[in-house]
Amino acid sequence: MSKKVVSRGKNKQGSSTSRILTLPVLAIAGWLTTILPNVAVAASYSNDYSVCAGRLLSVGITAEAASQGCAKALRPTDLAGCVAKIEKQTQIAATDALSSCGKARRPEELATCVVGVSSSTQEAVNPAALDYCGRSLLPVRFGQCVVGLRSKIDLPPTQALDICIDASDTVIGASSSSTPPTIIPAGSSPSIETTPFPTQPLVPAQP
Repeated sequence: MSKKVVSRGKNKQGSSTSRILTLPVLAIAGWLTTILPNVAVAASYSNDYSVCAGRLLSVGITAEAASQGCAKALRPTDLAGCVAKIEKQTQIAATDALSSCGKARRPEELATCVVGVSSSTQEAVNPAALDYCGRSLLPVRFGQCVVGLRSKIDLPPTQALDICIDASDTVIGASSSSTPPTIIPAGSSPSIETTPFPTQPLVPAQP
């Protein structure tokens, strides 16, 4: 009888101990289930926007300007790369470059244009280079125009900028207004539609 009582006591003690151990394990498992998705979501947000903000802060852009610029950018890393490239390879301040890079459709091409024009003009017209490259819809072509002309012709920097921006606008206007040619399949003849002229009543001649 005493052995049964002892065994029952041990069973009760063992079950209570297992319950005590099980509860913390379940609590920890529930806590991990709650926290792990949040960690995964936070890790997924370590993306282009964080890279953009970090690069802009590294070149002296304020936290407020960096947050606004990166949030508005379609391609945040391209925006940051544009600002960093101009700031490092020209005398243009990063704060000035941020505005132009933010407005550009292709920030990387804008940076290439600004750096090329600035090096060609020996940084004599840095602010003008930023303005002209930002105005051009084909900044790489515009930069090549300025650099190419000045490499063979003794043109003042501002004159080269004006010539190439006018030519760039002309080319863009011509390409946008032109219509593709009509292609007629071999062995077929184009159909020509004729519009009959309206007939007028004959007026009898006076005798």
